[in-house]
Amino acid sequence: MVERLLDRDDRLWLSRSWTTRPRRPGEAADAYHFVTPEEFAGRIRAGGFLEWVDFLDYRQGTPTPDPPEGVDVVFEIDVHGARQVREQHPDALLVFVDAPSAAEQERRLRQRGDPDEVVCRRLAKAVEERAVADDLGAVTVVNHDVDRTVAEIESLIAAARATR
Repeated sequence: MVERLLDRDDRLWLSRSWTTRPRRPGEAADAYHFVTPEEFAGRIRAGGFLEWVDFLDYRQGTPTPDPPEGVDVVFEIDVHGARQVREQHPDALLVFVDAPSAAEQERRLRQRGDPDEVVCRRLAKAVEERAVADDLGAVTVVNHDVDRTVAEIESLIAAARATR
């Protein structure tokens, strides 16, 4: 979805997140900046993250962005990172993309190659994430269909831009 948004709107700029988890089978090499736990810890000590979180059994975070002039920054982050962004940027548009159902989310996790243990832990975490997203006032978009979801997010971005 994010790649489609970026392809369709040259005023969007993606801030690539860091992660200490290994790359999933078939995952693009640039999906994240894959780093060692030591590299991640060093970046934390240097104050180089806008947000970061311990997530399941790894860390992920967003370096302090340095976008080109005149763009809107897109963060592909979890709800705990969104809380940290909201604290620093109260006017940020927060969009929580949810699966249509737990069964569909499980199917998608398995399809991308996640092992059983990760699928179970991720499904349990999803309940918490929905509650945090609601608490943050995030707009929830249910991803029934990628094209429809992208169009809905584009409308949210357009509305947010119109209010600035």
